[in-house]
Amino acid sequence: MASMTDEQNVIRMWRGVIRTADTDEYVDYVERTGIEEYRATPGNRDAWTVTRDLADGLTEIVTISRWDSFDSIHGFAGDDIEKAVYYPEDDRYLVERDDRVRHYVQRS
Repeated sequence: MASMTDEQNVIRMWRGVIRTADTDEYVDYVERTGIEEYRATPGNRDAWTVTRDLADGLTEIVTISRWDSFDSIHGFAGDDIEKAVYYPEDDRYLVERDDRVRHYVQRS
């Protein structure tokens, strides 16, 4: 895919669900793994994590990252940028996960 101009960003979003009791621990884990790796990848502009409590003791977690281009996302995600990237301890926390990542183009 073609590179974006300075006025455009590619937003990458992934979603999962964890037990609310694990929120602080898992957010810390995500910050030390995926978010840190996002930020270390050339073309990443920034990345963050948001959460919201759901019913029945569950919490939704979403990672959001901004990129210069779709091409720069390949440096993080590999050939299939739509495929979610997981780390060794994710299975310990996640009770639900999206295996496909969503991408949006932000236009100024």
